[in-house]
Parts: sequence; C-alpha cells; structure tokens
Amino acid sequence: MFFSLMLAAGVALGSAAAAEAACYADYKAKRDNPLELHYGVMQVSSCDRTAAAAEIAPRLERDGWTLLKVLSVFDESGLNNERKSRAGQYYLRY
Repeated sequence: MFFSLMLAAGVALGSAAAAEAACYADYKAKRDNPLELHYGVMQVSSCDRTAAAAEIAPRLERDGWTLLKVLSVFDESGLNNERKSRAGQYYLRY
C-alpha cells in the first residue's frame, strides 16, 4: 500500500513538473512605415503552436509589430546559440 501511494505521488509530481516545463517559440514579425522585419524568440505558456501564436501576437502589437508566423515551439533544449545570435535584441525580449 505504501509503495502504491509513493508511486502515485511520484507520478503526480512528475506530471506537474512536465506541465510547468518552459516552452519557447521562434517567430517572424513585421512593422510597416518603414517596413521592418525581425526574427525573435520568446517564452510562451503553451508548447502548442496555435496557442503560442495567440499569446505572441498581442505582446508584439504593443510595440507596433505584427506577427507573421510562428516558426516552431520548443522546450529549453532549443535555446541554443544559433537562435540567440539570429534573434539578437529580440531574443527573449517579449
């Protein structure tokens, strides 16, 4: 009985940790007059691309940017130097 309770508690904790795992998205955005484009990476609350887009768009709009496309969503292991260098000032800015 004790083992079963410990196993259930461990599974519950593991599920909670997985649910709280950090998600990130890389995206492309634009701003008009004059036309500006940028690639960025931001932390999002869901690793679902559609949900991430719904979260990213209003954040960008506050600074006059329009989301063009969410390229991918990924966990912390995707935070690499290539993405960081490509995103420059838009790496985890929003």
